[in-house]
Amino acid sequence: MRLIDYLDKGASLGEGAPCLTMGTTDLSYGDVQRFSHRVARALQRSGIHAGDKVAVLASNDATAFACVFGISRAAAVWCPVNPRNEAAENRFVLDAFDCGCLIFAGAYAPMVEQMRAKLPKVKLFVCLDQPWPFAVSLAQWLEGMSDEALDVPVVDDVAMIAGTGGTTGQPKGVMLSGRNLETMSALTLMGYPFDGRPTYLALAPLTHAAGVLTFPVMALGGRLVIMPKPDLTDFLALVEKHRVTHTFLPPTLIYMLLQHEKLATTQLDSLQCFWYGAAPISAARLEEALAKIGPVMAQLFGQTEAPMMISMMAPKDHFNADGSVAQSRLSSAGRPGPLVQVATMNSEGELLKAGETGEIVIRSSLVMLGYYRDAKATEEVGRFGWHHTGDIGRLDADGFLYIVDRAKDMIITGGFNVYSVEVEQALMQHPDVQDSAVIGLPDDKWGEKVVAVLQLHAGRSVQPEEIVAFVKARIGSVKAPKLVEIWADLPRSKVGKVMKKDIRAEMLQRMPAPH
Repeated sequence: MRLIDYLDKGASLGEGAPCLTMGTTDLSYGDVQRFSHRVARALQRSGIHAGDKVAVLASNDATAFACVFGISRAAAVWCPVNPRNEAAENRFVLDAFDCGCLIFAGAYAPMVEQMRAKLPKVKLFVCLDQPWPFAVSLAQWLEGMSDEALDVPVVDDVAMIAGTGGTTGQPKGVMLSGRNLETMSALTLMGYPFDGRPTYLALAPLTHAAGVLTFPVMALGGRLVIMPKPDLTDFLALVEKHRVTHTFLPPTLIYMLLQHEKLATTQLDSLQCFWYGAAPISAARLEEALAKIGPVMAQLFGQTEAPMMISMMAPKDHFNADGSVAQSRLSSAGRPGPLVQVATMNSEGELLKAGETGEIVIRSSLVMLGYYRDAKATEEVGRFGWHHTGDIGRLDADGFLYIVDRAKDMIITGGFNVYSVEVEQALMQHPDVQDSAVIGLPDDKWGEKVVAVLQLHAGRSVQPEEIVAFVKARIGSVKAPKLVEIWADLPRSKVGKVMKKDIRAEMLQRMPAPH
């Protein structure tokens, strides 16, 4: 299936059914279908051919997301561009991915103006809201375009090119095929509850997880309620107003939601599936979510190169047969999906036994086609015939996957391997801690020392010595932090992940220079 096929499948179940809702805007499946034909024809007229790259730069927006289906209808390749990136990173992405057209929201016109001189490959700039000296408005561009059916044959199976996070240098272009996204959609529909026509609430960026999760929802003719800005008060109001059945939030926002004054009084009984992922979640906070939000929490583990569904934990898997919370499983990432082979591997390429810790590797039609124009990186990530995730983990005897760390976040202190995630899980059991990050810093005695940076719940205070003792009592002195700092807030990425590299950089800057 192409991206456009999810829209057309939804429309076949009823053209008049609501498709995209944002504020007072309510577009039916028929509306979005007709719009996609007009966008595809405008792209053709502008010289954008099958296989060409078209970028969309916007915050969560119904019209911007509708443009994605016009791009697919024209057999072009969607390149989502994150508006929270710096201009230099977005300029690199647009140029490196050979984008010939950029559709952008007017709010980002200053960024586009700043990048424009260094984007020789972009021949067409289209602004969603208004014309600019360097860009035609969407209304002008679509003027006179027919909404009659258009079918452009595809030249290959690349559906989208998504940028990696850029946390280890320049972003790489992940080529995701129609088959990759079809596998992801099939896994989603197989593994999680869907009863009736779903209503999906998108607070997280549509350029990331929230975007690709829309495709299985559309295949069922479901409604997508789009939030232009992340606001948890609005989020709760929209869950109640639209009887939302499915949504996704990263753990950081779930922690904030659990403290929200309106959570207890919001009607949440419509929820079937509340996905969490993108970063490890605290088992203590997850148990709290099961009590306060309901038995609807659902984990997914994936990465840009293998979207969303490497392993899955449906709501029912959070509970034992007798209905009690399955506490031992709450720190797992669920079981590998039915269309995914997952194993752990050592550095020599040998597969490990159940219970042994190594790099998590996978084989599946979920895995990307490769990195755009980067054969060396593609070969490296696929060595020994498996896709390497860069995560360290283990599989237990029941097939549950436990992610113990990112390979680059493991701390070696006094000759012992300390996994930062394990220390964070212990820290998050403390009642005053809202969020935490554990890193390793150079140390003359230990090689590296374990360092914890905490964000506390509003109005709380705690002494570092108390935190050290608290962790020591739970996981021992080797893994307990040697240094604890309390910050008002932790630096976060565009998708809500705590940015450990920024924390490490700031703390290294403050360390005395070695003699």
